[in-house]
Amino acid sequence: MPAPRPAAAVAAAPLPRFRVTAALLGELASSEPSPEGTRLVRDLRWSKRLLLLRAVLDADPGPRTHAHWALLEEAERRDPRAVHDVLHYPSTGVWAEETLRRLHARRGPAPDLGHLGALAVAAALRAGVTFKTTLRASHGRVVLPTLGVLRPERPGPVTLSDGSWDPEDPACLVLHQLPGGTTALDDLDPYRAAAGAPVRAARRLTPRGHKRWDTQWTGALTLLERYDTARAEEVRELLRSVVPLAGGSRSSGATLPAAAGSVLVRGQAPPALAATLVHEVQHGKLAALGDLLTFHTADRTPRYWAPWRIDPRPLEGLLHGTYAHLALAGYWQRAALYGARGAWAQHARCRAQVAAVLPVLRGEPQLTRTGRQFVEAMVAAERRMDELPPPGDQHATARRAVDRERRDWCAAHPELAASAPG
Repeated sequence: MPAPRPAAAVAAAPLPRFRVTAALLGELASSEPSPEGTRLVRDLRWSKRLLLLRAVLDADPGPRTHAHWALLEEAERRDPRAVHDVLHYPSTGVWAEETLRRLHARRGPAPDLGHLGALAVAAALRAGVTFKTTLRASHGRVVLPTLGVLRPERPGPVTLSDGSWDPEDPACLVLHQLPGGTTALDDLDPYRAAAGAPVRAARRLTPRGHKRWDTQWTGALTLLERYDTARAEEVRELLRSVVPLAGGSRSSGATLPAAAGSVLVRGQAPPALAATLVHEVQHGKLAALGDLLTFHTADRTPRYWAPWRIDPRPLEGLLHGTYAHLALAGYWQRAALYGARGAWAQHARCRAQVAAVLPVLRGEPQLTRTGRQFVEAMVAAERRMDELPPPGDQHATARRAVDRERRDWCAAHPELAASAPG
């Protein structure tokens, strides 16, 4: 469906209704990319973003907010795509959710309502409209999402106009664009990672750091194109920004639901980065589906064994991890067929992990009817991998290794052993 106009959609009610057929649900559950599935994920993200923006406007209908929104409407009349990109940018979702939390909290930091002005200015600059407005710098910077950061000469309020942004001006820190598409490497936006997230975003990188990321990103996309063209296209379609993880992070990647269309990723060699991108994109897809569909009625209590983690996981985390590793098993299988070194072992490992968990998911009484259909489609996708098994006894070896890890986990968590049947 075409994306609705932002101003009209925020003012109107209700937002579009979505219908997910059994065939499309099964297609998505297989983790295999498809144009229809990608469109649904993008449309779900956009509708959620409009709901968040509408909630912010309803919570603060003051004159300043009205003026910022009027500028967005003017920019939209000139260039709807520019406004859509700014409002759909991942950090906008983080800001909107954090602003709503602060607006409804009785204590804590004040909401950053001025950031709506930054969104409006960024959209107006990109659309090429004539304007003049005043924003307040924060820590000596004015953030312009999708463009970068402006460093004014003096502290205090900053008057901005259509001539305020010049990428060649040293006062402008331009958002770094990764090669080969529209994905940005975001090391500037203060909302690139949610406050209180379990992982930390890296600080601004040096030019050498940007070049290193360009090389890693290009190498990863080259491998994805070689081994799995559909997944390469899915990465390009669903990732608007990549946020470098802070040094010392034990995680190779993370996806924050509030930052739809973004992943936090540790710099790594292209083969590992390609796999991380495949893995994290699945989390983003399932998070979008979870905003529309109810897969289970379980709480967040961590009680399940997950072969890829040492800590117990809640049912939601187990479902997400299984889905992401199903995609990895498929990706490594294709890579192996193209002769990628070590790919069969990676495939066998990921598939054995998925195969060990799927019976637990199938037997979970708290799955909804939709959740059960989703899990059954995952089971079918895992079984189809039998058509192209790894050579020798690699799959059996991987299964034995996973079984040993399960026994060790059960010994360490005897009170939860029932959640990891052998």
